[in-house]
Amino acid sequence: MTKYLDEAEIYVKAGDGGDGAVSFRREKFVPFGGPDGGDGGRGGDVYLQATRELNTLMEFRYHRRFKAGDGENGRGRNQHGARGEDAIVKVPVGTVVRRGGEVLADLAVDGQKVLVARGGRGGLGNAHFATPTNQAPRLAQKGEPGEEFTLQLELKLLADVGLIGYPNVGKSSFLAAATAANPKIADYAFTTLSPNLGVASVGYQTFVLADIPGLIEGAHRGVGLGHEFLRHIERTRLLLHVIDGSSPHPLDDFAKVNEELALFNAELAAKPQIVLVNKMDLPEAQAQWEATRQAFAAKGLRVLPVSAYTGEGVSEALRQVAQALASLPKPAPPAEEEVPVLRPLGRQPEFRIEREQDGAFRVRGRLVERAVAMSDLSNPAAMLLLRRTFKRLGVTAALVREGIQKGDRVRVGSAELEWWGE
Repeated sequence: MTKYLDEAEIYVKAGDGGDGAVSFRREKFVPFGGPDGGDGGRGGDVYLQATRELNTLMEFRYHRRFKAGDGENGRGRNQHGARGEDAIVKVPVGTVVRRGGEVLADLAVDGQKVLVARGGRGGLGNAHFATPTNQAPRLAQKGEPGEEFTLQLELKLLADVGLIGYPNVGKSSFLAAATAANPKIADYAFTTLSPNLGVASVGYQTFVLADIPGLIEGAHRGVGLGHEFLRHIERTRLLLHVIDGSSPHPLDDFAKVNEELALFNAELAAKPQIVLVNKMDLPEAQAQWEATRQAFAAKGLRVLPVSAYTGEGVSEALRQVAQALASLPKPAPPAEEEVPVLRPLGRQPEFRIEREQDGAFRVRGRLVERAVAMSDLSNPAAMLLLRRTFKRLGVTAALVREGIQKGDRVRVGSAELEWWGE
């Protein structure tokens, strides 16, 4: 279940372009009407937009397919079809969008929007195909199919302070005591199955705390729940390291958690930390407090005693956090131009030809696939235009070099054609 909170896979489909119209003017007292078929409307685009209204990717567990509106078909009297409606998919702030391993966008700012699938072009109406030798063309283009992709979403929480520590040390209890958050709290390990957020105030200063699920040894390899949520700590500016004051070896617990951080990402262990010794309401924690304080002091670390249960020391801890944050540089918001959005990977070959197992020729390439998709293959005039397009793109000559014969099958996209010869 946890993967739906932090990772999701969705399918997006942009709208198809509308078909161009075949139409001719038929007006009284206009003897030579001529073609007046309008163009089809462009298909709608699909955008992802960051919003603070969402905190997890949970909703994509059930809703994974998103489609923009198709463009309307063209009509007579040169009336163009309406553009399809765009689809805007809301995702939490902090969502990283990938397609096939390539990062498309890092939506780190509320309201930031990124185009992930473009709508198809509308087909041209027959008014575009009139020539001096063909003044009444019965030819129009079909709309171009919209782009469709499977996208991977990964959520990284945007919090100022990350609460880290072993399971059941009282991180959720501290978050509840320090903020208005109401996380699920119980006396067993792995209470927190997803990160909880809370806003704390110290005077006029406010900051966001994130309760990260407990780390155990091997978390960087995926053991326990830690691996699923270590990524959330990457964006925090300060770490609140919560230690169980009643633990027999609090310094060892501290060292092991930091080791897991370093193994996952060396930069995490270098983040500034404030150490809280929790559960000071327990007799065993009080009995060994001085020994705990001295053990940490010997390592050059200052610790603060707190009790999330009684609230003792919580205000002082928040004051220390506020002072530390004030001295740390604020992260600069990502520049809009730095977001990589559907950028081409350099010049790509216009097409390539493959031989399939049944002997058919497969032609792959954006331009040739678009030409076939926008052609009415049942219309002889459209097929004649497609043959000219194949020659202009060099597909005809390439197929001849591959040894194609008249009558062989040629597959382009979802269409299968019978080769017509040169």
